[in-house]
Amino acid sequence: MRAMRTVRTDGTARDDAARPAVHLLLRLGLPRDPLATRHLATFLVVTALTVLVTRALLAAAGYPQLGGGGLHVAHVLWGGLLMALAFVLLLSFLGPVLRPVGALVGGIGFGLFVDEVGKFVTSDNDYFYEPTAAIIYATVVALGLVAEALHGRRPRDPREALAGAVDEAVAGVVGGFSGPARARATARLEEAGDVAGAAQTRALLRAVVDDHDEIPDLVDAVARGTVRVLHVLVRARFVPWVAVVLLVLTSAVSVTRGILVWDGLGGLWWVAAGAVVSGLVGAACAVVGLVRVRRDAVGGYLWFRRAVLVSLLVTQFFLFRLSEWDASWGLLVDLLVLGVVGAELEVLRRAREQAPAPAA
Repeated sequence: MRAMRTVRTDGTARDDAARPAVHLLLRLGLPRDPLATRHLATFLVVTALTVLVTRALLAAAGYPQLGGGGLHVAHVLWGGLLMALAFVLLLSFLGPVLRPVGALVGGIGFGLFVDEVGKFVTSDNDYFYEPTAAIIYATVVALGLVAEALHGRRPRDPREALAGAVDEAVAGVVGGFSGPARARATARLEEAGDVAGAAQTRALLRAVVDDHDEIPDLVDAVARGTVRVLHVLVRARFVPWVAVVLLVLTSAVSVTRGILVWDGLGGLWWVAAGAVVSGLVGAACAVVGLVRVRRDAVGGYLWFRRAVLVSLLVTQFFLFRLSEWDASWGLLVDLLVLGVVGAELEVLRRAREQAPAPAA
């Protein structure tokens, strides 16, 4: 079978068989946003915080109701309005500028919406339905896993990097480039390499004028500040070990809590079993990390990271079902430990990359 040949614009021929395979999403014209993981993380974190803050404020105020005369304006309606506002913003403007705002507004809206899920899965509209916390947590985790499947399992195609550079240029051609925006666009273009369209995009970026005004990105500022704080913490060598100790303790607490309530759960014994088994798995991962960290620091901390992820993705679901909203403290500890472990991993990897090669 003969390979098909395509004639380039300069008149030379090219074998189509030599062209790299194109992923289905790219064939459909759906390149992934290079900053999508940050926007999705913002959406999910803000969703979870909105639920926690809403529950806390309602409890402190005695669960007031807005309305009267037989009407009750539930906060699910405000959540729907905020999600609609996020859609209007994201569908109305080109370019990357409003995506952080859309993620923030949409996260608040979805948090207000999902907080009232108990009313819509019970026949008596019970806001205090016991499994509500577990349902909300499972929803956020499921969305996080979907985001990971979309963005974390397949390396970015050079054409997606080029699309990211062009996306940055969309804002630049009308408003100019700030320093960070130009740096982002240039980095995407360098990542794209010599794919078709790179030369034209490079010329476009050079034509964009400089502009020192930029819409403040609150999400980026918080993220950078958090990273700086975590890096300062891991410079104090005892802090990562404190995080590991907290990790082991939370696994022990999960196992103990599951064992103590097992007999009183009746038909829900599987919830306690899930907390015990997942807690043991997390503790086992932490122990493997402790054994390995002395001879392979990066490998050891990867096991610590696995232990935290087991707790976040599995154990916390069962704990929320067991103790409802009290489990949120364990969630906060897990997130803190994950941040510290991630920062330590970055420091260790950077040190390994910068270490001089052994002499021949």
